Amino acid sequence: MARMVKCVKLGRELPGLEEAPWPGELGQRIYDNVSAEAWNLWKEHAKMLMNEYRLAPWTDEARNMINEQLEQFFFGEGAQLPPGFVPQRAK
Repeated sequence: MARMVKCVKLGRELPGLEEAPWPGELGQRIYDNVSAEAWNLWKEHAKMLMNEYRLAPWTDEARNMINEQLEQFFFGEGAQLPPGFVPQRAK
């Protein structure tokens, strides 16, 4: 049986993650408060950020930005979309 959490992003009781998906205290907060479904939403958002800002994941700039956006996505005002971002339409 899956571990259940009250998801801070989706606002309901849902299956949680199997392990902390991020290092440190932030990873533990995510593990304790974020559902697997919401984590999948974050992964898609993070891909969009990496592509739109053309971030190189091995750089300090990229890591710092992703950490900030991750914190905002789950525990803040919500992550910001890049200026001028227009989502692609489904085909």
